[in-house]
Amino acid sequence: MSKYNKLFMQIMSGTQDNNIDFSDLQKALTLLGFTVRIKGDHFIYFKDDVDELINIQPKGNKAKPYQVRQVRNIILKYRLGGKFDV
Repeated sequence: MSKYNKLFMQIMSGTQDNNIDFSDLQKALTLLGFTVRIKGDHFIYFKDDVDELINIQPKGNKAKPYQVRQVRNIILKYRLGGKFDV
């Protein structure tokens, strides 16, 4: 299993929302085909076939747990998980 498949499993499990590195969450969104726009410390991710914007900010070097949940919900809603195989 690749490093990114393990990361995807961490994001999707819901048990490690406090332990996801911010850079790993950014990499996951990039691998899923999202584009980023940066405004200050806000990283705004968007994708053509996804209606919602994903706005994430770092908390130290970690991602904020509620933002990991938001990403997970969008992956589930739009069935993006199959596109994560790298």
